[in-house]
This record gives sequence, C-alpha cells and structure tokens, in this order.
Amino acid sequence: MSHAVSAPTPLHVPAIPIRQILPWAVFAGLLFGLVMYFVSTEQGALSMFDGMSVHELVHDGRHLLGFPCH
Repeated sequence: MSHAVSAPTPLHVPAIPIRQILPWAVFAGLLFGLVMYFVSTEQGALSMFDGMSVHELVHDGRHLLGFPCH
C-alpha cells in the first residue's frame, strides 16, 4: 500500500499598496480618537456639551475601561 504524496503549493499572498490602506487607517484613527474623547474626557474639564446626556450614554463604558467619572 503505497500512497503518492505531493508537495503543497505555496500560498501567494497579494501585496496591498499603502495608498489603499492609508485613508482607511486615518479614518479608523480619527474615529478611535473621537470615541476615546467621549468615553474619557466629555463632561469633564474639556466638555463640549452641557448637561449629563453624553456622560450617561458612555457611563458604563467608562467604568469598563477604567476611567473614573464620579
């Protein structure tokens, strides 16, 4: 009982040019920065909105990420 074993063909991973990735990376970075601002800083010393609406919206997220808010 002899089985022929063939060598696996190498996997070709296409290269993605940086020009295609850069706009999405900038967008993701800006979106991440905006979310982190609202979770960490809003309703504090640098708040842009009056009232507690934004604070209540991200309250649990603040505690989950370890940001104090009380």
